[in-house]
Amino acid sequence: MKIAVLIKEVPDTGADRVLNLETGLADRAASEAVLDEIGERTLEVALKFADSAPGTEIVLVTMGPDSAQATLRKGLAMGATSAVHISDEALLGADLLLTADTLAAALRRDDYNLILTGNMSTDGAAGVLPAMLAELLGLPAATGLSEIAIDAQSLEGKRESEGVSAQLRVSLPAIASITESLPDARFPNFKGIMAAKKKPIEVLSLADLGIDPLPTDTARTIMLSVSKKPPREAGTVITDDGQAGSALADFLIKNNLV
Repeated sequence: MKIAVLIKEVPDTGADRVLNLETGLADRAASEAVLDEIGERTLEVALKFADSAPGTEIVLVTMGPDSAQATLRKGLAMGATSAVHISDEALLGADLLLTADTLAAALRRDDYNLILTGNMSTDGAAGVLPAMLAELLGLPAATGLSEIAIDAQSLEGKRESEGVSAQLRVSLPAIASITESLPDARFPNFKGIMAAKKKPIEVLSLADLGIDPLPTDTARTIMLSVSKKPPREAGTVITDDGQAGSALADFLIKNNLV
């Protein structure tokens, strides 16, 4: 079994996010860069399968600046076999279309039985990339899974939405995305950290993948304007003078909260 796990370097989720108002991009220098937690959980899914299936190859795939090498080394220390790093200055501020095209091109270079990814990153939070990749690669997609079980021929999972659960089963090869309902990732041990230093990381550019960042026949997303998030306004205070229940009900109804 060969599994590709998509991970991403993101600004520290515990720090305040800063937006560059000139470029419209996140100021990634404003906080420490870390491996996205959903990426860690996704890798853990692959590692748990590998624990029971010797010979499983897990390849990390990421798109990001040179600093993403540290993120990849952490994933390799956790137990991944190797990594693919797509790095190109033309990818700075890449929209979802360019991101999906680039990742799909990298994934086509090998025969993966399964592609695993998180349902959404903590910096972009679009939540559509897994489905876009499935469309570009012509693979069945099992997305937004809160439970997952993998075997040599298929995967099963559960998707929950607004109190409703759906059981999914797809044959491999396939792409699947998971939610934060899955368990936390394991910590790298000393042996894993030392081994990670010798594991291969293949670095690819857009030219290597045959991707044109500004094609003439496909419209890319452009940002027309950007503004700082407005400050939070003070909330409504309801004083209990004997009519607080009615006042609260009126407030909820007025704001379409019930």
